[in-house]
Amino acid sequence: MSTNDLLFGVFPYVAGALLVVVTVIRWRFRPFSISSLSSQLLESRRLYWGSVPFHWGLSTILVGHFVALIIPRGFEIWNGAPLRLYLLEATGLALGLWAAFGIGVLAYRRFTNARIRAVSSTMDFVVLGVVALQIFSGVWIAVGYRWGSFWGTSVFVPYVRSILTFDPKPEYVDPLPFALQLHAFTFWVFLALMPFTRLVHIITLPLGYLTRPWQRVVRMRESPAVYHPASEKPLERQH
Repeated sequence: MSTNDLLFGVFPYVAGALLVVVTVIRWRFRPFSISSLSSQLLESRRLYWGSVPFHWGLSTILVGHFVALIIPRGFEIWNGAPLRLYLLEATGLALGLWAAFGIGVLAYRRFTNARIRAVSSTMDFVVLGVVALQIFSGVWIAVGYRWGSFWGTSVFVPYVRSILTFDPKPEYVDPLPFALQLHAFTFWVFLALMPFTRLVHIITLPLGYLTRPWQRVVRMRESPAVYHPASEKPLERQH
């Protein structure tokens, strides 16, 4: 078995097994550990400028990848016109650069703020590096191997589908340039690491809020004292 077979044929299933098993164990035995553990109270300004572009840029790109995986023919039809191809490529690159800016701000914040660094674990820094590598390799592909939305449906989509159908074809990845292999491999690394980090909260959806009864929040405070017109002494307001 070659290194390519191990990295792109075996490791994806190891990553998937870790994602499912460890997440279920945490949810079953340590439910309170499934949290984003927000550090907003420690520092909020740089968190805003980093979190918004990172989350929105990366989420939009992931949705695009998912759509390409589900309906690759739709991408091929869309890219049939050069103007639409240019528009899609420019949008993807802009979102990638936006997400790269966001994670750069988040990394700078975590490394330079003493209070944030004090509550950060080693895994926080590791997964931050993996996600950064994933984003920057995507930007590398967009700049160095243009028209990825055009050729990606015939390169990456068959490989990912072979993994999902339990008929792995790692040979599809073997002839690809290093940037494309790095982009694919760091995704599997991210899936393997995610259940061990605070990022596991991504897969928890608060669906209970959709059916939960309305809650009424009442502010409790002492009733102000009032003065009776015939007396100089304050009287408590009667309820």
